Order: sequence, then C-alpha cells, then structure tokens
Amino acid sequence: MHAITIPEPGGPEALVWDEVPDPVPGEGEVLVEVVAGAVNRADILQRQGFYDPPPGASPYLGLECSGRIAATGPGVTGWAVGDEVCALLSGGGYAEKVVVPAGQLLPVPTGVDLKSAAALPEVVCTVWSNVFMVAHLRPGETLLVHGGSSGIGTMAIQLAKAVGAKVAVTAGTKEKLDRCAELGADILVNYREQDFVEELKKATDGAGADVILDNMGAKYLDRNVQALAVNGRLAIIGMQGGLKGELNIAALLGKRGAISATSLRARPLAEKAAIVAAVREHVWPLLAAGHVRPVVDSEIPMADAAAAHRVVEESGHVGKVLLVVP
Repeated sequence: MHAITIPEPGGPEALVWDEVPDPVPGEGEVLVEVVAGAVNRADILQRQGFYDPPPGASPYLGLECSGRIAATGPGVTGWAVGDEVCALLSGGGYAEKVVVPAGQLLPVPTGVDLKSAAALPEVVCTVWSNVFMVAHLRPGETLLVHGGSSGIGTMAIQLAKAVGAKVAVTAGTKEKLDRCAELGADILVNYREQDFVEELKKATDGAGADVILDNMGAKYLDRNVQALAVNGRLAIIGMQGGLKGELNIAALLGKRGAISATSLRARPLAEKAAIVAAVREHVWPLLAAGHVRPVVDSEIPMADAAAAHRVVEESGHVGKVLLVVP
C-alpha cells in the first residue's frame, strides 16, 4: 500500500507519499481500506517532530478516517467485510489501509456520504467527551468556543445548539464569524478587534460562560477564568497559545470554577471505546436527523498532503480539510 511518510521532520514538504508494508489486523482489530482521512493540528506537530505517536500506534499521520472494512481480526464481532465505517485512530489515517481497534469504529451515519464521514470521529469524540462528558454542558447554559470556525469549533457549535445551549465563539475574520452564525452561534467575537471577556459579559448580562472550550492554553488562561460564570467549567484541549500560564487561584475560587485538561490520542483503548460508544448513542441520531452535519472545507488528494497541511497552517479554512485516496 501507499502512505504518507516523514523521512525527516520539517515543513509540509517533509511529507512523502511512499510504498510501505500492508498492516495486518490483530486480536480485536479490523483492517479498513481508507477512502478519506482528515487533517488535524496534531498531525502538523507530528510532522514537525514535536508529537510522537503513542507506543504501539502506527508511525504514520492521521487521527481519523473513513472507508470500508477489508478484513477482521480474531475476536471481532458486530462488523463484517464491506461495512462502510469511520474510525477514531491513534495514527495511520494518511494511508490506503489502516488497522483499527473494533471499539473505535463507527458506522457511517445516515445522511452522511462516506468521504465526509472522515471529518467526524476526532472532532465529535473531542467535543462530546470534553463539553458533555467532562464539563456537563446543560440546556440553557452558555458555551464559549475559541476558534469557532475550526473543525472542533464548527462541531461544538452544532452540538451545543442541538442540546439547547447558547453559543459564543471567537474567530479572526468576519467571514469566519458569519459561517459560525450560519451554524447557530449566538455571540460572535472577532478576537483581533474585540476582547472576548468584555463582549461575553455584555451579551450575558455579566454572567459569563458556563463552559469554555479552549484550544489556546497559556495565552488565554487568565482571561478564560475571568470569562467564566459562577460554577463555570474551563475545558482545555490545546496549546496553540503556549504551554505555561499564570493562574489566579483567587479568581478561580471566586467563580467556584473548575478546569479540566484532556487529550484523546494517548488514552487507553477502553476509554476511547467508551467515548466512541457515547458518541454513537448521543450524536449519531442527531446526524441522522440532520440537526448536526460535518463541515468540510476542501478535499485534497492524499498524495498531496503537503498542500492540505499548508491550508490548515494558513488558517483560512472553515471546518475540516479532507485527504482523499485516489
């Protein structure tokens, strides 16, 4: 088969479409013939040499894919050769074939085409686990999403609206904010021109956000605490704004707030399977009913993954950038 390899870490040009050995499914695993994968920020970090895959994972990039089951390993039940699926991966999605633990498979949702389904597993599992399973967003509460036009952001907007929450977003251009509004966002903040703490308080009569989904980390830590409502929950899922920040404990105590920080890729198989099962139970019916949909910015041939990485790094896209197998 072919896969995107990284002979030497570096820029997008470091990505090479090369012939590699076919993977073989083991106990409890299936082999998926990949139709499409999707680009995530973690892929860029791995390409640069800053984010190694967890032990035992595929060395190739790619945290989600869609395709058809080509073979099943020993002990697999409930899945058959030919089934159309999408999958949460620890790696290996930038390839023509990938081995997946059966607990990380999802059927392609009703109403979603096979290629577009590749845009779902990583973002849906990330949003559902952080916003709902950890931060417990409830109907009538306010969710603040940083990077509202990203893959994570576009899904968070839709899921929060589907459960009856109010949604605030930050983004860097009017065009991105307009797209967020189309998805249901209620409060739009241009972070280049406005202070999200002030704008959020204006829009909520001073209350703030009950839940904040943050991809920035250190840069926004202090202001996120300021933006929290009393009993608010801050869920940190990224470090695009740095690794180390100063936390005002008095301010957090005053809000009776909570901070969680999670990653998905390195979790044990059982934890990932539990998240995938929850997503299938709670989110897949919303997709089938048309209340939630994948947001795909563009489709690029997988062999030209370098071009896809450039699109994501330039941050002009809205939603997910897909890599399509020829």
